[in-house]
Amino acid sequence: MSGRSLMADPILNIAAYRFVTLTDLPTLREQLRDAAVARGLKGTVLLANEGINLSLAGDPAAVRAWLTVLTADTRFAGIEVKESVSAAPPFRRLKVKIKREIIRMDHPTIRPEGERAPAVDARTLARWLDAGHDDAGRPVTLLDTRNAFEVDHGAFEGAIDWRLTKFTEFPQQLTGHLNALRDTTVVSYCTGGIRCEKAALLMREQGLAHVYQLDGGILKYFEAVGQAHYQGGCFVFDERAVLDADLKPDFKPGPAGHLSE
Repeated sequence: MSGRSLMADPILNIAAYRFVTLTDLPTLREQLRDAAVARGLKGTVLLANEGINLSLAGDPAAVRAWLTVLTADTRFAGIEVKESVSAAPPFRRLKVKIKREIIRMDHPTIRPEGERAPAVDARTLARWLDAGHDDAGRPVTLLDTRNAFEVDHGAFEGAIDWRLTKFTEFPQQLTGHLNALRDTTVVSYCTGGIRCEKAALLMREQGLAHVYQLDGGILKYFEAVGQAHYQGGCFVFDERAVLDADLKPDFKPGPAGHLSE
């Protein structure tokens, strides 16, 4: 966790996802919703047959109690949770929804639960960018998998931006740019890791040999490395709007938002 103490910023914000097969979606939805309502939490939990994607906020003890409920289910044990703090809840309501995908790509052969693309951690990526190449001497290409309006708030220096309006456009864009990516080490990245995980798997499926996902996305990079090689802030889908490298809002909150679906 970064920045000031929970006494200065009394709201704990968490974000997490996991690709895991879920077959009891209605029951799970009610269980997690009831646990969140009972603890006064706000935010979004998306459930699909492929897994869970969540972003919640509330009193720190209440958030941690909800996480205890979640991780008591062995399918979610050890789930990696990214934390930040804020002075007020960044969500206005609670949504717990069942979706076709927890992040929509419309490419059913991509199943991250079965095979996860190799990941590069934040400090290793920063070291590669400092050196201008990866450990094998190959040039590194950063590929932003977010939508154009998110990229406009901040991105890695020199990253490829295909000006996506929605993530379902990524497969078609990739098909048109495969040759340009073949002779480099490609690192896909996004806000918290979920989009770049699917993107990296698709690139491997399409025959790119040297592909990594940035483990934990921009938010984990900020937490571990800070601003190095990154310009601007990171757009998030809540009232904080954009976070700086200290995981603090870098301007006044915008309209109420929710997790990208």
